[in-house]
Amino acid sequence: MNVQIFGFNDDQETRKARRFFAERRVAVHFVDLDERPAARGELRRFAEKFGPAALVNREAPRFRALGLHVAGDSPQRLLERALTEPRLLTTPLVRAGKHLSIGHTPDDWRAWVEAERNTSRA
Repeated sequence: MNVQIFGFNDDQETRKARRFFAERRVAVHFVDLDERPAARGELRRFAEKFGPAALVNREAPRFRALGLHVAGDSPQRLLERALTEPRLLTTPLVRAGKHLSIGHTPDDWRAWVEAERNTSRA
């Protein structure tokens, strides 16, 4: 199982995701969005599944600091802004093959790990 986590080292939800997979001995490739912003194609993959509004964290301090709470931009436009301002994203963004999740979703991750283990036993 190849898991990729996009997030921030100082984000509690991202740390929970990393710990979840580490406890199950699943190899994780972590992408710190402070060091390397997510690629447009990577964000598009999440936006196609969940919609652009799900990717933008309207409660993030950076959202308010940029004045976006009064700007009234469309979710698509906010997603474009998140390419240069990754702190606008809801994190963690987790990808395992064709499986995707946004935020802390341990039930989804557990299902992925169990399905992978059942497949490898067969």
